[in-house]
Amino acid sequence: MKQEEIEEKLEDILPKVSKPTRYLGNELNVVNKDLDKQQVNFLLAFPDIYEVGMSHLGIRILYHLLNEQEDIAAERVYMPWFDLEEKMQELEMPLFSLESKEPASNFDIVGFTLQYELSYSNILTMLDLAEIPLMSEDRTTEDPLVIAGGPCTVNPEPITDFFDVIVIGEAEALLEELVTVYNRWQKTGDSREELLHQLAGISGVYVPDFYNIDYNRTEVDSFTVEYSDLSDRITKRVVSDLDESYYPSRWIVPYMDIVHDRINLEVARGCSRGCRFCQAGMTYRPVRERSQERLEELAADLIDQTGYEELGLTSLSTSDYSEIEELTEKLVKDYSELQVGLSLPSLRAEPSSVELAKKVQKVKKTGLTFAPEAGTQRLRDVINKGVTENDLMEAVQAAYDAGWQRVKLYFMIGLPTETEDDLAGIVKLAKKVAAVGKLKVKVGVSTFIPKPYTPFQWVGFNKLEDLRDKIDYLQQNLKGRGLSLDWNDPALSLLEAAFSRGDRRLNQVLMEAWKLGAQFDGWTEHFDIDLWRQAFKESGMDLEEYVYRDFDPEDRLPWDHIEVGVSKDYLRKEYDKALSEETTEDCRFTDCSGCGVNQILDIDNCLVGGERNED
Repeated sequence: MKQEEIEEKLEDILPKVSKPTRYLGNELNVVNKDLDKQQVNFLLAFPDIYEVGMSHLGIRILYHLLNEQEDIAAERVYMPWFDLEEKMQELEMPLFSLESKEPASNFDIVGFTLQYELSYSNILTMLDLAEIPLMSEDRTTEDPLVIAGGPCTVNPEPITDFFDVIVIGEAEALLEELVTVYNRWQKTGDSREELLHQLAGISGVYVPDFYNIDYNRTEVDSFTVEYSDLSDRITKRVVSDLDESYYPSRWIVPYMDIVHDRINLEVARGCSRGCRFCQAGMTYRPVRERSQERLEELAADLIDQTGYEELGLTSLSTSDYSEIEELTEKLVKDYSELQVGLSLPSLRAEPSSVELAKKVQKVKKTGLTFAPEAGTQRLRDVINKGVTENDLMEAVQAAYDAGWQRVKLYFMIGLPTETEDDLAGIVKLAKKVAAVGKLKVKVGVSTFIPKPYTPFQWVGFNKLEDLRDKIDYLQQNLKGRGLSLDWNDPALSLLEAAFSRGDRRLNQVLMEAWKLGAQFDGWTEHFDIDLWRQAFKESGMDLEEYVYRDFDPEDRLPWDHIEVGVSKDYLRKEYDKALSEETTEDCRFTDCSGCGVNQILDIDNCLVGGERNED
C-alpha cells in the first residue's frame, strides 16, 4: 500500500478510534523532509503507545540529531492501540510513519528503543504490521535493517533473533557512524552479510548472527565468534562530554496529554551512589555533567520554541548535580514571571532535598517523594542505599515545616536477605512518617528484580507466592489515618526478571507467546501470566524454574560478552559486601571504589572525589 492510500484510509479510520491525535504526526516542531531526496531514511520505533514513547528523552535526541544531518531523514512510529491495529488488519494497511505516512517497510533502517522488557511482544506486532520478516535470518537486501538500542540491550540475548544489529551503550555516540557505513554499503551492491560485517566493526555494535552460543540446562555451554577480526566482547559506547554532545534545541509539542508532558533537561548522566539493586546506576557510569551555562542556554531555547509551562531537571540523581542549587535559583528567577515551573525527580531523603524542593515550588506546587527502599537499616546497608532513618525523618520534618501535607515513600520487597523484620520495618517507618504533623503518606511498593551488571545479578527472583504473602501483610498492616498503599502485580515482575537475566532460548518463548496473543504485557489489564507459562512449556522450559534459579559465580553468564565498563570482580566484591551488610561510599565524595569503568572504557573523566584506583 502506498503513502497516498494510507492517508486516504486514515481520513476514514481516525474518527472511529480512540485518541486519533496519536497518529497525526503534525505536532509543533516536527521535521518534514522529502524522503525521495534523502540518502538514508531512518524510522525511530517505540514499542508502546504514543503517550509513553513521546515521554522518552532518547528518541527526541536521536530524532533531531539525525534530521540535522544532510541527506538523512528521521521519522517516528509508535505501537498502535488495539482499535487502530484491528482496523489496519481489516484493511491490510501496513504500519506507517507519523510524519509522512510512509509504510515502515520502505525505510532503510528501523530502529527500536528498548526501555522495558515487557514491551518485547509489541516489537513483533509492529514488525508484523510493517510486513517486515520477524526473524533477522529471513530478511534480504530488500528489507530494512532492523536495529535495537536502549537500556535493555545490556542483555540483548532474549531478543537476538529479531534484530540485525544491536547498539550497546549511548546511541548518539555512534549512530552517525552507523548510518555512514550503511549509506556507503547501499551504493556498492554488496550482500547483506557484508553490510553486517562492516557494521560489526564499529565499536559498540553487536551483530548477534556472528556470535554462536549454545546452552546446557542452566548455563552457557559454548561461545564462539564467526569472524576472526571481531572482538569476543562488545564494549558500550559512551558520550564523553555532555556539553559537546548533541541536545535538541527544538522540542516536539504534542496536541494531547502524554505521560511526561514537559521539557526535560538532562543535567547529568550516570550515578556513582552504588545502590546494589540499580542497573542504571552501574551501566550508565561514568558520571558526566552538563555545565550550568549550557543548561541555561538550552532552557531558554526550549521554552522559547515550545511555550511549555514546566521544565524538568532530569538525571539518575538530580540532587547530586554539583551546581543544582545555583541552577535552580537561576531558572526560577528567569522564568517565574512566565509561570514556568520546575520539576525534580525523586529526591534523596535529607533536609537539603527539601530546601531544593522549596525553591522550585515558587511557581508550581510539587509533590515530595523519598525512596528509602527498605524498612530497616540492616537491609538498607545490604543494598547500599546510603540513607538512614534519621536522614528520612529530618527530611520529612523539614517538609512539614515548609508546608507540605503529603509525601510519597517508595520501598521494594523481595530484596536479597529480606526477613519478616524488614517487612515490619516498612510499616513502622511509614507510620512514623505519617505521625509527623499528621502527614498523608502514600506508600509505593515495587518488587525487586535481579538485573545484569548489578551485584545481585547472580540471585534468583523471589518466589511469587512469597511476594503475594508480603503484599497481603502490608495491606493488612499499612492501615490508619493518612496511610495508603500502592503496589504492582508481582507476576509482571516475574516475567520481567525472566527476560532481564535471560538467554537466547527466550527468543522462541517470545515468539510462542506472541502467537498466543501476548501484547502490551507491561499493562496490567492486558497481561496474562498463564499465557506466558504456556509459551515456556511449549518451548520445553518452565517459567518459575527459569526465574528462581541462582547463577554460580564461576559460570559464564548469558550477557558476559557485553562490556558495560563495570568489572565482574567489582560486582562480586559488592555482592560479598552486601551479604556482610557492609556499605561502599560514593566515589564522588571519597576515593575511587575501583568499579573498573576508567580502565575498561579507557576514559578519564570520572568525577571521583579522591585518589583514583588504577588497578
